[in-house]
Amino acid sequence: MQKHTQLFIDGSLTPARGTQDLPVTDCYTEESFASYRSASSEDVDAAVIAARHAFDAWSATAPAARAAAVRRVAAALREQAEALTTAISREVGMPRKLAARIQVGAPLSAWDAYADLADGLEWESRIGHSLVQQVPVGVVACITPWNYPLHQITGKVAPALLAGCTVVLKPSEIAPSSAFMLAEAVRQAGLPAGVFNVVHGGGADVGQALVRHPGVDMVSFTGSTRAGRQIAAQASADIKRVALELGGKSAALVLPDADLAAAVKATLASCMLNSGQTCSAITRLLVPRHLLGRAEELAQSFLPSYRMGDPADGSTRLGPLVSQAQQRKVQSLVEEAIAAGARRIGGADEPPRHGFFVPATVLSDVTPQMAIAQEEVFGPVLCLMAYDSEDDGLAIANGTAYGLAGAVWGPATSHTLGVARRMRAGQVDINGAPFNPLAPFGGFRQSGLGRENGRYGLEEFVEPLSIQLPPGFADLPVQ
Repeated sequence: MQKHTQLFIDGSLTPARGTQDLPVTDCYTEESFASYRSASSEDVDAAVIAARHAFDAWSATAPAARAAAVRRVAAALREQAEALTTAISREVGMPRKLAARIQVGAPLSAWDAYADLADGLEWESRIGHSLVQQVPVGVVACITPWNYPLHQITGKVAPALLAGCTVVLKPSEIAPSSAFMLAEAVRQAGLPAGVFNVVHGGGADVGQALVRHPGVDMVSFTGSTRAGRQIAAQASADIKRVALELGGKSAALVLPDADLAAAVKATLASCMLNSGQTCSAITRLLVPRHLLGRAEELAQSFLPSYRMGDPADGSTRLGPLVSQAQQRKVQSLVEEAIAAGARRIGGADEPPRHGFFVPATVLSDVTPQMAIAQEEVFGPVLCLMAYDSEDDGLAIANGTAYGLAGAVWGPATSHTLGVARRMRAGQVDINGAPFNPLAPFGGFRQSGLGRENGRYGLEEFVEPLSIQLPPGFADLPVQ
């Protein structure tokens, strides 16, 4: 087992002063394959101080130079693509073939894409006699989850650095490997000391120390709504800026004249991706009541393709969940739903002898009042629900505490688009349209605050500053 006892602070690896070694578990073998030493409060303080010291020079660096530095980081990360894929697949359980493309390939491309966007951002503009600058918010604490570790790190760290912010990253203690590989890429890329720092540990100690630190100007967090609520409350003591990307209970609304087979197949794929451990997964499929039986038949026919097995096996389509605790939580919610009147569609395959598996599960006769129709499961469980009218379907789709994602299935008409516009979610796709990394990503209500991706992700880390110009300054060039 590899033991890591160092953090990345002020441009170099430094021994962690915490006392706890936190294991990282292979969720298929159920064995620990690495451990990382937790940071102490002194380590957190050192990392924030380093970021604060580095801020003035980094924020004054020309945007083009910051973009060039980010591209060097991307190039150094690409050299570690195989190692990243292996580590993330073992930590999270996503089949390796998918992990290479989704967990690693997409984030690597995003580093360069963010740099391109920064090159085109209007950093200064004129409004009448005012010069409006986009200036970095300051020192940013980035706290990231385990389900898409490198993806979520990239969505915060890359735009923050490009905006001119300095960063202290606390990755999930469950899936930290990619964060430390990123630290090595930052070192190879030659970023100034203190611009990027990594501390390790749990949310209750290291995470809270970061959120409460007076030297932190902004907290960008992705995780559960429960933890996001706590972070927002803690950050409010110092009026820190907060960006939160939280939970979801997203629905696909199938209109009566839609392609039902395509809707069921695509919604299952969304729900089962990463074994359901995706905040924006479509986990409720809403169909007209007279089509419920046909939807059940289709779902049952597609379920056998979600073969469980070793994530390293190319034929595996459904990997294990991240932990035994997550496995038990999902199993408990399914059992509770069945006890409340839901029906399991199709027989569940026998899972492998080891690994934190939950078989691909479709439940029908789910009503909006059931816990499984309201709570984020974070497992491979799709709720099949019937509606009686379009307004009824929209009420069910919008009838949770969340509003992260959604989908509409129907003919290519203005009416279908109109239904999509009525969904209260941060992103809605029609007829399986693919994810767009340049479009804003984030949610309504308890799904969070702010947006990631594209220029919207960059703008989360800047503040507008207005300089009122007297006569005689009007002809100065805008940078």
